[in-house]
Amino acid sequence: MKPIHFHIVTLFPESIRTYLESSIIGRAQKRKLVNISFYQMRDFNKDKHKRVDDRPYAGGPGMVLRAEPVVNAVLHVKKKIARGKSKQKIKIILFSAAGKQFTNTIASKIPKQCTDIILVAGRYEGIDARVKKILHAEEISVGPYILTGGELPAALFVDAVTRHIPGVLGKDESVEERRISSSEVYTRPEVLRYQGKIFRVPKVLLSGDHKKIEEWKKNKC
Repeated sequence: MKPIHFHIVTLFPESIRTYLESSIIGRAQKRKLVNISFYQMRDFNKDKHKRVDDRPYAGGPGMVLRAEPVVNAVLHVKKKIARGKSKQKIKIILFSAAGKQFTNTIASKIPKQCTDIILVAGRYEGIDARVKKILHAEEISVGPYILTGGELPAALFVDAVTRHIPGVLGKDESVEERRISSSEVYTRPEVLRYQGKIFRVPKVLLSGDHKKIEEWKKNKC
């Protein structure tokens, strides 16, 4: 499987760059299992003032991201991809509360479906609706709530997908959904004393009886 390349179009790359360069995802990049590139949206606006937002037609609160800088940025990324790969499978994603609910099932399929994923991190009151139509983009929602921007959803998307790439988590069984896990986990000490109370690790986890332990985990899922 070829490395997946995430291309993040954003106004605030610094807000998530550190996270994506750290820990497991950072190591995955160093091992060339995944690539992540950032594109500053303002760089693709022909306006000399680099303004990327404007007031919505028919009124309303807040500002809306203009179509031109977003479309120009994505087209730039697509040309860059075309120069570097003979075969491309590109997915363009806009983050929207009205989009399709992002799930672990979707995340697990993407490494098999795509070579490059362009993530557009919106801001303010949203992105001009014509962007979706021009780019044939897919709208994704990361949850039933509203955030101030698309940077966190982009980081969440990259994280969720990356862990399904073979080799990123080391052993295949490190992927939680491929083994029996539970909502309750314990580690040392066996007996924890806190404010006069005693908290113990469940006896079954200390029994060494793997069949009983697996049953206990299933019941706790």
